Amino acid sequence: MADTVLNASNIKKLSAKDFKSDQENRWCPGCGDHGILNSVQKAMADMEYKKEDYAVISGIGCSSRFPYYMNTYGFHTIHGRAAAIASGVKCANPDLKIIQVSGDGDALAIGGNHFIHAVRRNIDMTILLFNNEIYGLTKGQYSPTSKQGMVTKTSPFGSIEEPFKPAQLALGAQSKFYARSIDTSIKLTTEVVKAASAHKGTSIVEVLQNCVIYNDGTHSLVTDKATKGDYQLILEQDKPMIFGIEKNKGLILGANGKLIVVTIGENGISEADVLTHDAHTENPHMHWLLSSMMAPEYPVALGVIRDVDSTSYDEKMVQQIKDVQAISTLKCMDDLLNSGDTWVVE
Repeated sequence: MADTVLNASNIKKLSAKDFKSDQENRWCPGCGDHGILNSVQKAMADMEYKKEDYAVISGIGCSSRFPYYMNTYGFHTIHGRAAAIASGVKCANPDLKIIQVSGDGDALAIGGNHFIHAVRRNIDMTILLFNNEIYGLTKGQYSPTSKQGMVTKTSPFGSIEEPFKPAQLALGAQSKFYARSIDTSIKLTTEVVKAASAHKGTSIVEVLQNCVIYNDGTHSLVTDKATKGDYQLILEQDKPMIFGIEKNKGLILGANGKLIVVTIGENGISEADVLTHDAHTENPHMHWLLSSMMAPEYPVALGVIRDVDSTSYDEKMVQQIKDVQAISTLKCMDDLLNSGDTWVVE
């Protein structure tokens, strides 16, 4: 069962290698998906559940090849329906640890309805949202997260659409857990996947991922060595929100309710003035502000942005079944077949 972790008395400790399948990896060389795959396998090994306790469910897209490369149960499903099928798997077997994998197109375009309702229902599963701001598998069309003005095969004169911010969509659907990482940080992605898996309910992990073929460098300010120090705010619970190459920048809340980037040591600003991160507060206002920050005006918030305790859908479902069974006069199929009006056919 998923709630029984491994120990020395029942099975050997697994490594990341134990979660690698024997399938040839078909992602492009340099694709950010490789790093995410390694991070998830490391996280699974650290969490010390059995391989049979996991089910990896995907939709359609480059990211959705994920189950082939995992030595766990898995299901490569249909376009946009991964959240629906993952929900069914969890409800049919609540003991399984579910990891659902989708790209920004798979999850937020054709799968948008399933995405928001999985979040609203708070089904206990982790959704990995690979955000490369493009349709990669179908050869470079703009996606729901593509930047306005982006020139693609389906927007030759530049996209005129306002892109989704996935975190805002999730928070609007009453998300209790939202985290963000980048494909180039194996350590950070590993940690947020573990935190997401530990959370009871729908956990969203957005990973900023690079498509080297159709949208190379879309997250470069956040990932490049020369600039990432100034554009990565790695959040830690109860720690001041400090960032910058010299670790001398921070966030304060302005009189207009907007976040303001300040420099510690200038204009009388000290570390004590910098906001402290609290992922556990029920009020989502600060989580909304943090998740909405975009470079170059702001750093991009990484790590666990929101983590609020709640009861999951599947916990409520199991309890409701027990409650109904306790008061029902029908205890087996024979009771059902012989209940109410009956007749004999001769």
